[in-house]
Amino acid sequence: MSDTIEKVKCLIIGSGPAGYTAAIYAARANMNPVLYQGTQPGGQLTTTNEVENWPGNPEGITGPQMMVGIEEQAKRFGTDVRDGWATKVDFSGDIHKVWINDTKEIHCETVIISTGATAKYLGLPSEQHYLNMGGGVSACAVCDGFFYRNQEVVIVGAGDSACEEAHYLSKLCKKVTMLVRSEKFRASKIMEQRVRNTENITILMNHDTVEVLGDSQVVTSVKALNKTTNEELEIPATGFFVAIGHKPNTDIFKDYLTLDETGYIVNIPGTAKTNVAGVFVGGDAADHVYRQAITAAGTGCMAALDAERYLAAKE
Repeated sequence: MSDTIEKVKCLIIGSGPAGYTAAIYAARANMNPVLYQGTQPGGQLTTTNEVENWPGNPEGITGPQMMVGIEEQAKRFGTDVRDGWATKVDFSGDIHKVWINDTKEIHCETVIISTGATAKYLGLPSEQHYLNMGGGVSACAVCDGFFYRNQEVVIVGAGDSACEEAHYLSKLCKKVTMLVRSEKFRASKIMEQRVRNTENITILMNHDTVEVLGDSQVVTSVKALNKTTNEELEIPATGFFVAIGHKPNTDIFKDYLTLDETGYIVNIPGTAKTNVAGVFVGGDAADHVYRQAITAAGTGCMAALDAERYLAAKE
């Protein structure tokens, strides 16, 4: 065995709420966790300005502040937090092998995957501008809808998640305009009927988003194209929600772990266990339903406890 190979009792891949919570529990259980932060240290929450639904912060907290705090808590108990990301794995044998940055090889007794998922965006320069500014573009109505109470918003999407988020926004916002890019919904009939029957949701079929407009700081309207008539219209809105899906960051695991048709890791129900003994999953890499910081943290806790029990059973 090469001297460059490192042996680790518990390797955590990813640094969102799931990864850091797993690290806190693993460190307190003397599992000496090593955590690699991945390509986006702190996860999706680092792009969120205000978090008001995290327990224990009655005045709210910014996403970056929150993640720095959880990271410090993980370090306090002895987690070895490192830069870098997993680029290859081999879970075919008794030893779980993980390569970091294509160079460093680690042999792990347990692996906790918390690589999360990435929201899909339209890719418009104006959309990305206001997303980065924190000025009115979001991919999570449950996270950010509260900030648009009694305001007018636009949401793009055609599936069940888009319908669910539009309906959620309708209970907070004065008006919700839903842009469906094709001539029909992809959502189930019951979800489609729910939005069609909601009085303050306006549905514009066969419409593309052309540009997100604003004063360079915050969104003020959305320009859309009617693909049937080729006419452009400007829709007043202070918020622009994108609900066209998420892509789980799980590609490197597909040869070894059971994934669903979208790429989410399939866990054994009621646990954080995967189909490979000693490999566990927490957070949005497995969760396509809730996708909240609090649920990610909960499954991170489960992953660490399951890993601890796995190691104890081997002794």
